[in-house]
Amino acid sequence: MTVRRFIASGFGVGFIPRRLWGSDSGAGTFGAGLAALASLAVGWRPWWLHVGMFAIAVGLSVWASEPFSDDGADPGWIVIDEIAGTLVALIGLTGWPWLVALVVARAGDITKALPGVAAAERLHGPWGITMDDVIAGLYGLAAGWAVYAVIG
Repeated sequence: MTVRRFIASGFGVGFIPRRLWGSDSGAGTFGAGLAALASLAVGWRPWWLHVGMFAIAVGLSVWASEPFSDDGADPGWIVIDEIAGTLVALIGLTGWPWLVALVVARAGDITKALPGVAAAERLHGPWGITMDDVIAGLYGLAAGWAVYAVIG
């Protein structure tokens, strides 16, 4: 397996559904789960650590998914984009706000119903693969911080 394929698959996590049930269906949620675990691992560390993890994930997503983005394709096993989107959603959050942010980001990515998510997916090449998840993640981040503002 090439380095790009390994990173694009979320360090192999994107291949789990194919091995379990023979399709890539649900691979993005496995990637989001990996990012959620990484977010929990850094917990209350400084916000800039969360932002740094997100920035690295975006850079890796654009770089690693580029060879696999021919003709606007977004193969299901590529989950580094879901990792980036989930990491942005969870910046600085814990508890209920963290959970709300995670759910909103995943729902926004899966349904493409939030404004701008579907448009971002139509961007060319690896940017289209990555940015729909980042936009959905930003909605999750806003929702999580709104909950935090209400419940403290």
